[in-house]
Amino acid sequence: EIDKVGSRGHHGDPSAAFLEVLDPEQNNTFTDHYLNVPFDLSKILFIATANSLDTIPAPLLDRVELITIPGYTYAEKLAIATNHLLPKQIQQHGLNDDDVKVTQEALLKVATGYTRESGVRNLEREIGSLVRAKAVEYAEAQERRLSNDGGTLLQPDYHPLVTVTDVEEILGQEKYVNEVTERTPTAGVVTGMAYNGVGGGILFIEVSQMPGKGNLQLTGSLGDVIKESAQIALSWVKGHGYDLGLTTGHGQNVMEKSDVHIHMPGGGTPKDGPSAGIALVCALVSMFSNQTVPATTAMTGEFTLRGLIMPVGGIKEKVIAAHRAGVRKIIMPLRNRKDVVSDVPANVREEIEFFYASTVWEVLREAFEGRVAVRPGSVAATSGALD
Repeated sequence: EIDKVGSRGHHGDPSAAFLEVLDPEQNNTFTDHYLNVPFDLSKILFIATANSLDTIPAPLLDRVELITIPGYTYAEKLAIATNHLLPKQIQQHGLNDDDVKVTQEALLKVATGYTRESGVRNLEREIGSLVRAKAVEYAEAQERRLSNDGGTLLQPDYHPLVTVTDVEEILGQEKYVNEVTERTPTAGVVTGMAYNGVGGGILFIEVSQMPGKGNLQLTGSLGDVIKESAQIALSWVKGHGYDLGLTTGHGQNVMEKSDVHIHMPGGGTPKDGPSAGIALVCALVSMFSNQTVPATTAMTGEFTLRGLIMPVGGIKEKVIAAHRAGVRKIIMPLRNRKDVVSDVPANVREEIEFFYASTVWEVLREAFEGRVAVRPGSVAATSGALD
């Protein structure tokens, strides 16, 4: 894992050695300083892995070709667990395939309720816990089969099948719940979509106002780019407050006597990037208009002061994570349509309604299902954006 080699220290700089090894102009005469013997490394294919690109030096990253491995869908995890993880755990615990049977519903329960990852590392760990519990039951049943006089019991009391109920008894209460379906639509709260080095996820954006002098407060371990996105979103909403029916006159400030607080839960997780732009706009409009966005609607897209929606990255990971969380409608930039068609698995696309937008007015129309009023004569009304 090349992202964990560390930085320069007392024992040298590992990245400098990698630069020399991977540089095609130098690696044909690479010299090991310990053996003092030259090696020709020009014909060697080096394969490295990484969970995050943020900690890899830029010169080193420039010398490699990136191959992005996306996260698994639930259907793929179920197939991997059935065909590989479960048989492996059964064998490692000294049992036969007939000694432990796990239903597909139980495996899906483990994947959805006890793990939250793009890979299957934790899924294998939880399956191992199930198999260990059944191994204990099997051993205890074997002992009980022997009667006090050395005979055998006529009816064995071991049942190899693991059901959903057994999963809850063995692993305990679910660690993760479906965030979206559990959430009640609330004014000022919108579901966004996030992407990091280990996969995608959903991101709740909460906006509230209180008496004040027009100040903006941002919390939630936010980076500079996402803070700028919040400023852009607020400036656009303030500039179009009259068009949206948020103020009674042209030039009136929707925040004249109030402060706005934007918070993104999960303060221990750093957040950055421009892709929360349209979600921030919708959250602000939702708070000022007291209109809600459906809990099962999520959105991603960069936003400009002109009201244009720009494409973003990590679409496959974001969509898969949103589907995993219970999202059933996704609003995203029109220029990301090709990413959905080419990258998102068909079984995920079939269960989600996609809406592609090029302007913020189209986003507002779809997000609020036509419940945001637009004054006659405004830019949106004359262009028909909210018809």
